[in-house]
Amino acid sequence: MLGDLLTLLMLIMLQAVLGFDNLLYISIESKRAPEEKQAMVRAWGIGLAIALRIILLFALIRLFKFFEEPLFNIPWTGVIEGQFTIHSLIVLVGGGFILYTAIKEIWHMVYLEEHGAEKAKEKSIASVITMIVLMNIVFSFDSILSAMALTDVEWVMATAIIISGLLMIWLSGRVAEFLKKNRMFEVLGLFVLFLVGVMILSEGGHDAHLTLFGSKVEAMSKSTFYFVLFVLVVVDIIQNRYQKKLLKAKEQAKLATEE
Repeated sequence: MLGDLLTLLMLIMLQAVLGFDNLLYISIESKRAPEEKQAMVRAWGIGLAIALRIILLFALIRLFKFFEEPLFNIPWTGVIEGQFTIHSLIVLVGGGFILYTAIKEIWHMVYLEEHGAEKAKEKSIASVITMIVLMNIVFSFDSILSAMALTDVEWVMATAIIISGLLMIWLSGRVAEFLKKNRMFEVLGLFVLFLVGVMILSEGGHDAHLTLFGSKVEAMSKSTFYFVLFVLVVVDIIQNRYQKKLLKAKEQAKLATEE
């Protein structure tokens, strides 16, 4: 029993680490809902995702071979080759959509707002919740497979999913509020989301044994992802401080000229 509790604690921490990118996506996607409904959208989206994640957990345990069975091959030798499964297709589609979302949001923030274009239209509550749930399922594969590698006790894995989901509901509002108050970090968050999309695409390509023009697609390691994330955060902090110094020096020079 003690061993199961220690495993549960480890799984909760693992879910928290692996859920960072999911939390970031939820915070950004929920902005598309009316402002007064955003907290409700996050709660409902994550709540439904928890239920579906538990269903997916039991499905993967009992139907793991089905998810990993080859569906079709692409034998275009020298150009593109691959052996696709249900798992790899879900991951590839999810990674591609996250990449598309990040690029779209960056484009809107950098170009459209700069040129005074209209703000992006709000989505319906149902569509935002649906996207949060669907993307949560994509992010689920990694965390569930990691959990299955640590234990085969189903109640431990299910409990870890529920607790981590409740923590995600609690944190999502704080992350969304932080990004709202600190727009510069929102830009950083979008580039992190872009990186997440690249990572998930690489994992899907690796699972599908995808080869492009004779080069195998290798999955980006988690250590590489977190190292790049650390570098992005450090660069952003340094850039912000340097920008503040430049503005301060400019203001001082202006005051000196006026005197």
